[in-house]
Amino acid sequence: MADLMPQLCADRIAATPIVAAGAVLGYGAIFNAGLIRHDGAFHLFARGARQGYRRNPGPGPRFVDYRCDILMFRSSDGAVYDFAGVLAEASPDGVWSYEDPRVQLIRSGGAEHLLMTYTDLPPPEAHQPWRVGCQRLRYREGSFELNADSRRVIGPPDVPDKDAVLFNLADERVGLIHRAFSDVQLAVFDSLDELVDPPESYWPDHLTDIESHVILRPSPGATSIGAGAPPVDTPGGLLLFFHERDGGGVYTSKVALMDRSTGRVIAVLPDPILVPELEWEVEGDVPNVVFVQGAHRLLDGTIYLTYGAADRAVGAAVIDEAVLLAALG
Repeated sequence: MADLMPQLCADRIAATPIVAAGAVLGYGAIFNAGLIRHDGAFHLFARGARQGYRRNPGPGPRFVDYRCDILMFRSSDGAVYDFAGVLAEASPDGVWSYEDPRVQLIRSGGAEHLLMTYTDLPPPEAHQPWRVGCQRLRYREGSFELNADSRRVIGPPDVPDKDAVLFNLADERVGLIHRAFSDVQLAVFDSLDELVDPPESYWPDHLTDIESHVILRPSPGATSIGAGAPPVDTPGGLLLFFHERDGGGVYTSKVALMDRSTGRVIAVLPDPILVPELEWEVEGDVPNVVFVQGAHRLLDGTIYLTYGAADRAVGAAVIDEAVLLAALG
């Protein structure tokens, strides 16, 4: 076992961020990026905090004047990224602030659909909980764009909910992994249409029997947990990369193996695969954070990961799929 431990850690592809804070004019922190590989390139969808925010000296949110848009970046090799534009802008009459986008390709109704899930943050004065937002993307003429008419809020109403990712079960039902309350839950739908417009009784029934839908809980001593990247389909099952916050406030990245037919968790690695170590992961707007949010299975048997670092920048790492599956088996 001692010989295996080093291989269970993700290897950073560089000692510096793939996208640094301030890389785009008008933005400070750029972090927590979703990922998809499409048209021969890696595409990042990052949370960009508009310049001008500052720490809150009093009670309440950590920062004031803090608004986030979604910025796009493109790379041919996964190491060097170029800015590709602003995908979504926060606005008073739409999403007040976008947080933590994930992008996933979902099969439903005989077709594939490109979807972005994110935390839909309401204005502070609204005194409403954060919710899960979902919008469709389309790709044309070499770029992604948002279908604004497709915007929906999904998940249980009037309940704080976030860290949502979508995936297909083996029979093409649609799974929604989300975090309401302190645990990670799974909701399953027959189709995308049912996800965005469920029967009236769906969420009340889900909340009434919430314990039966829990698939992950914080480990002893940890204070919170949440899904990271959409599950990666492998020969051994679905790999779910998720984050956990320990009692000291340190965010680490961990891995679970899910059953492809049910979406239930089969096994969890007890130790994290990635912990804050480098200066830009330890020091930032929120110190000691690595937050995996993108994952893609490469042809060489490794999984490429993108992660937010200290709520300031984006890093990338790789990990061996076969070693992970052997450890989880």
